[in-house]
Amino acid sequence: MKTLLILWKAFDYSLQGLRNTFYDEIAFRIELAVAVILIPAALLLPVSLIMRILLIGSVLLVLIIELLNTAVEAAVNRISTEQHTLSAKAKDAGSTAVLMASINLVVVWGIVLFDLIFNIS
Repeated sequence: MKTLLILWKAFDYSLQGLRNTFYDEIAFRIELAVAVILIPAALLLPVSLIMRILLIGSVLLVLIIELLNTAVEAAVNRISTEQHTLSAKAKDAGSTAVLMASINLVVVWGIVLFDLIFNIS
């Protein structure tokens, strides 16, 4: 019973983090709006299960990395408000991770849609 309570509290903390990120981060709201469009689209496209997993996974990856980037930024801002090269480096690396995940999304979706349109395989 104690384990279930611990799991419930962990789940509640996760929802709280999701809610806070949604209200505090415009980038997350934009990416979530894109996800609301792309995930159902991936479910409707006439592609194999593996392709569907790749499409949805690339969308979820952007959201996951954005959450991690937000966590890094919050931790860095909590430590100090002064400019520091290591703080800038950490924030830039987080932003770059989001950029790379976004590029991955565009490439995966582009390849799958190109293949669907031109029937290459």
